[in-house]
Amino acid sequence: MPKKSETAPEAAAEREAARLHGMLEFERQAAENGFLRVAGVDEAGRGPLAGPLAAAAVVLAFPVAGLDDSKKLTEARREELYEALVAGPHAIGVGVVEAGELDRIGLQPANYAAMARAVAALSPPPDFLLVDGFALPGVVQPVLRLVKGDRRSLSIAAASIIAKVTRDRRMRLLDERWPQYGFGRHKGYGTADHLEALRRHGPCPEHRRSFAPVGGAPEAGLWPAPPEE
Repeated sequence: MPKKSETAPEAAAEREAARLHGMLEFERQAAENGFLRVAGVDEAGRGPLAGPLAAAAVVLAFPVAGLDDSKKLTEARREELYEALVAGPHAIGVGVVEAGELDRIGLQPANYAAMARAVAALSPPPDFLLVDGFALPGVVQPVLRLVKGDRRSLSIAAASIIAKVTRDRRMRLLDERWPQYGFGRHKGYGTADHLEALRRHGPCPEHRRSFAPVGGAPEAGLWPAPPEE
């Protein structure tokens, strides 16, 4: 009788194959209806006080082992999967809305704009979209809105990883330019140390003025003068 240690890797591989198969159910349904290029679409960065909102659209060429909702993965694992995705034959589009544009047009329009830009960056264009949580108005492709789609669709999971890593890398670059805020640690979210840095230094050009507690503070005299760029 085979030892358990000899069969464990095979059992793990079978479980992973079954998981990946289950997360491709919506892609298969679209294919059965004649759609050949199904893209998963997701965003990262709706909630932070600083930095851009990033979105990605991904048409997978084949299932990638380990793909999952980016929030369920470690930063190191997200980076590994990001590199695997961009190195493969998968089609990837990225869209970004900077903090200043987000302030001008509002959060939800910015979310739609980033996603639409990610879809537009795919060449050739997709013919069907699986979108995490949103109906995504204004695109020409039919859209299936999936609540918690990054846990249910492998294509959306791939997009969630691309969007998250894209944004995190941008925040690390901003950390080099504005080290007093700690962007590399908290990625712009409203952590205690970020709020303390805002109190001490005031907002920088990468902060979202339309977000509390950033918005309105200069007029109220709560922030020091903005730091020099």
